[in-house]
Amino acid sequence: MLQNGFYLIWLLLLFGLSNSGALNDPHPELSDQELFWGADQYDFSIMLRAGDLQCYWHFAHFGERFYLNSMVQLVTGVALDRHLSVTVNAPSGLIVGKVDDASGQIAFNVKETGFYQMCFSNFHNRFGSMQVFLNFGVYYEGQKEEEKKKKEEDMKQINSTLSFIEESSSRLQRFVFHMWRHYNYERMRRGTDFYLLQSNSTYVNSWSAVQSLLILTAGYLQLYCLKRLFNTKPAEGDKPRC
Repeated sequence: MLQNGFYLIWLLLLFGLSNSGALNDPHPELSDQELFWGADQYDFSIMLRAGDLQCYWHFAHFGERFYLNSMVQLVTGVALDRHLSVTVNAPSGLIVGKVDDASGQIAFNVKETGFYQMCFSNFHNRFGSMQVFLNFGVYYEGQKEEEKKKKEEDMKQINSTLSFIEESSSRLQRFVFHMWRHYNYERMRRGTDFYLLQSNSTYVNSWSAVQSLLILTAGYLQLYCLKRLFNTKPAEGDKPRC
């Protein structure tokens, strides 16, 4: 009886799995824009090897403001060229921003919705790597159309005090967002200054050690040459001097 019960449960599970297909659309009630409305900003560091090219994509909606800040923090290798080539391509393939410098900023109004490609190339250095700090994202200065309509409907139901508080909180949130952007840019500059200070310290210490060794070697060679000038061999039959 127990075996028959287990067999019946196994048949029910098998029948249920056979009828249930793969979940192709996990959120059918949401549009693509709502699904991709994720984090608005990112900041991290990448390492570009000699002649390396790395690309990243970020989704942006029409009417938003896209921004990208990049700064070279550390360069290693033989050819210490701090120039970094940065390009931003629209979903249609058009280049909407380009920078070729150690640090740069790209900002523009989004004209088409989709994934924007950001490519970082280290083709200036054929024998050296570089560490690059990135800060990019999107923000919206105004409000979405749906939010405007919803706000107009809510304005009929709530008083002016609550609407003023909502407007003030939105303005404060926007100011905090821009303050965070400037903070990330200053953090990039601090990181660049730290790596530059560390590199200069290593350079000064290494050359100081080499120059000290060179001075000691030159002094020893001078004393050796002077000693050889005053070193006279005794003639045949002469007694050695004390």
